[in-house]
Amino acid sequence: MTSDDLSPRGPYSFLFQHVLSRLDPEQAHRLTVRALAAAHALPGGPALLRTAFGTPDPMRDDRPGREVLGGEHRSPLGLAAGFDKDGEVPLALLDLGFGHVEVGTVTAKAQPGNPRPRSFRLVADRSLINRMGFNNHGAQALARRLARARRTERGQRAVIGVNIGKSKVTALEDAAEDYRFSARLLAPYADYLAINVSSPNTPGLRDLQSVEMLRPILEAVADEAGQARARLRREVPVLVKIAPDLHDADVLAVAELAIEVGLAGVIAANTTISRPERLRTDRAQIEQIGAGGLSGPVLADRSREVLRLLRGALPEGAVIISCGGVTTAADVQERLDAGADLVQGYTAMIYEGPSWPGRLARQLAAG
Repeated sequence: MTSDDLSPRGPYSFLFQHVLSRLDPEQAHRLTVRALAAAHALPGGPALLRTAFGTPDPMRDDRPGREVLGGEHRSPLGLAAGFDKDGEVPLALLDLGFGHVEVGTVTAKAQPGNPRPRSFRLVADRSLINRMGFNNHGAQALARRLARARRTERGQRAVIGVNIGKSKVTALEDAAEDYRFSARLLAPYADYLAINVSSPNTPGLRDLQSVEMLRPILEAVADEAGQARARLRREVPVLVKIAPDLHDADVLAVAELAIEVGLAGVIAANTTISRPERLRTDRAQIEQIGAGGLSGPVLADRSREVLRLLRGALPEGAVIISCGGVTTAADVQERLDAGADLVQGYTAMIYEGPSWPGRLARQLAAG
């Protein structure tokens, strides 16, 4: 593979190379979200987005979808948490061709996140490093946005997961109640809840992946999901999202605990704190960027390893969402063939553009 193979392709390449790549990544991201929101708000905007990106109208698409976590997924590829932290454009993102959208990570308390700059491109590797620090407007604000979306017919049929994390100001020993608060507010609007204990950008958060510290968090969120089930008369599945940097034995321990507590499954995996030697980006640039979670194709090998490990350990019916290093339809199909129920991506869309999810959905449907 040459460096040309790692550059953006198609009509989006001009915009990326001459506009977006010259902007701070976070600024470019905000502009993208605002553009999606504006387009979706126009009269006929959702239809225009679907037409522009070749996405079928979900209200008229009678093809059988993939039934996972109680929802019908028109594509097995969903958008991972991190792009739409505050639930501003989930329906617009679905109109691009994603089968589901995971909003968040959201915390019980609104927080600004880490100091800027905190998002960096490794263009030679089609990768990103971020240390955002769960910047978001808080669980209450997200609940209000999702409530508005769910009042529409399209919103009622949309598959939207909600990823929850720990507020930075909350002590580790109080983490369970922090997660419980978010779960209580957001379960009514979520097709599933994802417990994020694996971001590298909140001090001490990854310590919560130890079984002793993780158990009360999983139990608290599972309890809230159970109470929501009684009120809503539908299941609110819960998954835990883990880091790729866990040792295999720890991956298995977390998986065993998740099933013991009654969770629906595992999302594997989050970003990595490692900086593999095979990265093409100059090492001095990488060192200058500093701490943060690395995402992109470099995660693919470990993500596949963790998927195979989980599929061999989890009982039949347990759900695995495979995330990390997915770029092509072949990548998605490989994960499905290895036992993933769904697949998620994010970084590839930064480099491939908004046509990426719809293109992969069409390729997967065509076989």
